[in-house]
Amino acid sequence: MDHTTAPERPDIVAATRGGDNSLGMEGEADLATATLEQAQYWRQIYTEILAMEESVLERIQQLMADQSPQARQEVELTNVPVVVAQAERFRSRLGFWETACRRIAERGDVADALTPVVAG
Repeated sequence: MDHTTAPERPDIVAATRGGDNSLGMEGEADLATATLEQAQYWRQIYTEILAMEESVLERIQQLMADQSPQARQEVELTNVPVVVAQAERFRSRLGFWETACRRIAERGDVADALTPVVAG
């Protein structure tokens, strides 16, 4: 009898990962030891992804307006919570990197560490 575990479903892995604020992206710098350049880079990455997630959520809301009540309820129960969880994770990670930029600036490393990031 084969007792190997089946590979995890990508949708379940993504949903779980999306709700875990402690998980950074692959290759993400260490918050405690990041340089200013690294902190600004990851702040920009999370700014971009958060803007996209917020746009996705807005678009879902627009599409739901034209759906039947039953379809809308299913989307509210399944799709919306996943996108919201992902957006919250990215918002949280962005906050971590904004704090890192401030911490580095307060150490006096570089005065322009607080330059706002504009998503484009």
